[in-house]
Amino acid sequence: MADSKILATIERSDTEQLQISLSEYKGTSYLNMRIFFTNDGGTTWIPTKKGVTFTPDQLDILTEAINEAKQEFMAE
Repeated sequence: MADSKILATIERSDTEQLQISLSEYKGTSYLNMRIFFTNDGGTTWIPTKKGVTFTPDQLDILTEAINEAKQEFMAE
């Protein structure tokens, strides 16, 4: 995986979005969730320092947490 591959984009405002992507660094693949901002009306999105990166072996933990959150929300 030479470049990052955007899996999803969640709009937070007109100038901010959360990008979920796969990327590779030094031969290891990662899942990144990072806040991006724009100051040109959305033509260019710039990454911020706000974000989190997961290694492949952490994805099961993340998946379990998301599934538990979904169950909690559905029970409300």
